[in-house]
Amino acid sequence: WSVQENSIAYRLFVCLQPPPGHSFILELDTTGQLPARPSRVRVALECTCTRGQLLGESSCFLHHPDDKAPEDQSSLLLRTLCKDSCLDMEKVTCHVQELVKLAWTFLSESRHCQLTMLPSSQSCRFQLTGSSKMNIFTEFIFVVGQTAEVADLSLG
Repeated sequence: WSVQENSIAYRLFVCLQPPPGHSFILELDTTGQLPARPSRVRVALECTCTRGQLLGESSCFLHHPDDKAPEDQSSLLLRTLCKDSCLDMEKVTCHVQELVKLAWTFLSESRHCQLTMLPSSQSCRFQLTGSSKMNIFTEFIFVVGQTAEVADLSLG
């Protein structure tokens, strides 16, 4: 965060987690190494047969026949956030912006502050302006976890 005359700026890292039965795979560069800034994050199905049997569930996205695949919230979310089989950061950004706007309408502060969404295709940026003319700038930078490291997708 940083403070200037009439404004405060916050940058928050938001770690994206795949829904159950899915995993994120960072695409490697031509040398087989993780690039400094990954351009694509593939969403892969995982077998949940064993876990499903333990929990009394019968459906596994990977092994379930396509014509009878279960319709659940994670599938809908993936269709909303992905292009082909990869996360689409513009779609993620738009989705989160809509969630922020919706959540803002339920907060009591919305009567005293104005929310303005700021243009960005790779992160969710917005500004709050109150009656004191203090501006609060906030940016959500989306990241995915890869073992102990975190890959920044904001410039991908």
